[in-house]
Amino acid sequence: MNIVLIYLLLLKATTTSFSGLTSLPVVHADFVDRYHLLTDRQLNTAVAAGRLGPGPTGLYVVSVGYYAAGIPGACAGWLATITPAFLIIPLLRFLGLRASHPRVKSTIRFMLLASAGLLLSATLPLAADAMKGPVTVAIVVASFAASALTRLDSFWIVLFSAAAGLLTLLF
Repeated sequence: MNIVLIYLLLLKATTTSFSGLTSLPVVHADFVDRYHLLTDRQLNTAVAAGRLGPGPTGLYVVSVGYYAAGIPGACAGWLATITPAFLIIPLLRFLGLRASHPRVKSTIRFMLLASAGLLLSATLPLAADAMKGPVTVAIVVASFAASALTRLDSFWIVLFSAAAGLLTLLF
């Protein structure tokens, strides 16, 4: 696969998203559905790898690039991740006071809702691929319940879920 095309696909995903995993629908459509560079499982692994380390949640794009083209793909993913940050400065300078205009605010709200819908549409196939059996479904339900009903920090929920998953592998 052409490394420039991988960069452009990942750049499209990062520039059309607001934060973190909102680029996931675009990445899924391009890398899994359209070009068949990754499987759902590889994309799940890339997202998990990006979420394990400290830093922004959008760093999974580097893992996607790595799975698609090795080290050069990871470099393309990194460049695609940092490029929007360099583009936003002149854009904000251009927009200036226009950002407080009611039409601009309405457009931003609409785009947030649209990206939430796209994120949901990309997450459902990945979740279906990840939940293979009653034990993983139980871990997901328990994690969701702990997150929604308690004030437990998400670090502990992820840690307990990982421990439960590891225990199922051992026994």
